[in-house]
Amino acid sequence: MISSPIAGPESGPDQALKVMMEGNARFVAGSPEHPNQDAGRRAALAPAQRPFAVLFGCSDSRLAAEIIFDQGLGDLFVVRTAGHVTGAEALGSIEYGVAVLECPLVVVLGHDSCGAVAAALESLDAGRLPGGFVRDVVERVTPSVLAAHAAGIQDPDAIVDEHIRQTVDLLMERSQLLAARVAEGRAAVVGLSYRLRDGQARMVAAHGLA
Repeated sequence: MISSPIAGPESGPDQALKVMMEGNARFVAGSPEHPNQDAGRRAALAPAQRPFAVLFGCSDSRLAAEIIFDQGLGDLFVVRTAGHVTGAEALGSIEYGVAVLECPLVVVLGHDSCGAVAAALESLDAGRLPGGFVRDVVERVTPSVLAAHAAGIQDPDAIVDEHIRQTVDLLMERSQLLAARVAEGRAAVVGLSYRLRDGQARMVAAHGLA
């Protein structure tokens, strides 16, 4: 197995994003390299992890981050919630990746045909919220849907892109640590939208890239 071309968090955010997008290109082309997935890598990581990026994505089973970006063990610090909704636990996990593990890049990953966005749209149309804790997910996605509608956006997949942008902005607003790292040039936050059919991730938002 080959080693990842990025050694760890000492590399900057632009290089980290380049590695991720190159991995996604390999995945889309059907020629993944499956780096850092052998016994040697497993043994080397046992004492400590040194990921080069935080991936905050939707929990959808089709968004397996290491597969989509052709990465391996120890490369990505992955945090996932339905609809990539942002609560205290998610924020704390992201800040851990940035502050403790010193990841220079935070990626928010959403996707087309998102069930959480669809549920928020349905809830607004019906005028009622779902029960249980699913309600909390829908309530956290709804502001993005309302912002999209206010901007004249009606297409569900375009609303997903707006939700990704809103999530990126929310991370910057709520995490003083992350905002400070971005202001210092030590980190970047980007939003990527993933297409389920062709596997391509495209950028829809960014803070802190050169």
